[in-house]
Amino acid sequence: MDDQATDTYLEYRSLLFSIAYRMTGSVEEAEDITSEVFLRYQRALDDGVTVNSPRAYLTTAATRLSIDHLRSARHNRETYVGPWLPEPLVASAEPDMATRAEVADSLSMAFLVVLESLTPIERAAFLLREVFQYEYAEIASIIDKTEVNCRQLVRRANAHLAERKPRFETSSELRDRIADSFFRAVEHGDLDTLVGVLAADVVAYGDGGGVGPSLPQPVHGRNRVLRLLRTLSETLRRAGLHIEPCAVNGQPGATVRDRHGSLLNVVSIDVVDGQVQTVRSIINPAKLRHLGPLLDARVLRRDPRPADVE
Repeated sequence: MDDQATDTYLEYRSLLFSIAYRMTGSVEEAEDITSEVFLRYQRALDDGVTVNSPRAYLTTAATRLSIDHLRSARHNRETYVGPWLPEPLVASAEPDMATRAEVADSLSMAFLVVLESLTPIERAAFLLREVFQYEYAEIASIIDKTEVNCRQLVRRANAHLAERKPRFETSSELRDRIADSFFRAVEHGDLDTLVGVLAADVVAYGDGGGVGPSLPQPVHGRNRVLRLLRTLSETLRRAGLHIEPCAVNGQPGATVRDRHGSLLNVVSIDVVDGQVQTVRSIINPAKLRHLGPLLDARVLRRDPRPADVE
C-alpha cells in the first residue's frame, strides 16, 4: 500500500467499519468488507484511476458490499436456530474496535436487531441519512437510486421503525449503578436484588446459534427470568466462572470468563426507567472469535436445568 492509500486507510477506516458493522451486525464481515474496500481502492490507484473523492469512493464501495452481504445472508438469518443477535463489540477487550464503531445508541444490540426488519437497501439509506448524516444527493449516488427514491426509502424505514426503536436510560449514572447491581447479583446469586432491578416485563434472549447452550425462544416476565438467572448463577459458581462488567455495543454489559481469562459468553442489558428491561446473552462461538480465546460451552452441560425456566 503506497503512502497515499495508507493515509486514506488511516483517515477513513473508522467510518467504513462503522457503516459495515451497522449494516451487517457482524464484526468479522465488517472487517472483511473494510479490507476489501481498501484493496479495491489500491487497485484503482495502481490502474491509474483518478479518485476525486476518496471518501465518496470508499463509502460507496463499503455500502454496496454490505448490501450484497445482507442479501446473500438473508436465508441464513431466516433459518437461524433460536434468537439472532449481532456479534458484540466489547469495549474493554477491543477498545480500538469500539472506537472505530463510534459507540452510540445506534450501535446498541437493540437497535441492530430492530434494523433486521428493514430490507438491505432501506437499511443502507436509513443509516446513511439518520446515523451518518449524508445528504440525499450523496445517498442517491452511493446506492444508485434517485433522490426521490432515497427520501421514500428513509421515510418508509422511519415509519417501519417508529414503534420499535429502543429506549434507554437517559441517566448514565443511574444506568451504570443498576447494571453494577444486576451483574453483582447474578454472580453472587442475590435474588432479592435481582427482584428489585428487573422490570416486571423483562425479556431475556440467548443466542447459541444451535452450537452453544441457548434459549430457543425469548423468556418473558420477571419470575421466569429470575428463575433463569438463578440457575445461571448456580452454574457459574459450580463451573468456577466469573463476570467481568464492560461496555457492550455502547450499553452496560459483561463477559463471562474462567480463571484463565477464556471467554464463555457476552451479556448485554438495556436499562429503562431505572430497571433492567432486556437481557441478551451471546454464547455462539462463531460470534465471539474476535474477542480472544474461548471456553468450551460444555462446562455448562453438567447442569440439567438451564432450560428450566417455566
